[in-house]
Amino acid sequence: MTDRITLTGIRATGHHGVYDAERRDGQEFIADVVLGMSLRAAAASDDVADTVHYGEFAEEVAAILSGDPVDLIETVAERIADAALRHPLVETVAVTIHKPSAPIAVPFGDVSVTIERERGAS
Repeated sequence: MTDRITLTGIRATGHHGVYDAERRDGQEFIADVVLGMSLRAAAASDDVADTVHYGEFAEEVAAILSGDPVDLIETVAERIADAALRHPLVETVAVTIHKPSAPIAVPFGDVSVTIERERGAS
């Protein structure tokens, strides 16, 4: 699949983490999402119904970032991938979750996880 919709830097405050302070205080999480799909129909019709409305999908992502707390950002990434694959046109998805304020004892710029999923793969 060579066609993609890419959303970078979707931000929301969430309460994910294994430590009590992370759950209590929350912190900013950032998501980058790449949707792999054919954009031919949308290009030909010039109709948003023939693609994934990226504004609406960004809101879905933000809702997951700020939604029900989990311990791991890996789980957050999986939830976003699942949401992407519920869109019938999406064939593949890559999700990166950044946790720039992770409780790490040494100086660092960012920590992130990236997962890639495809329709029909287990």
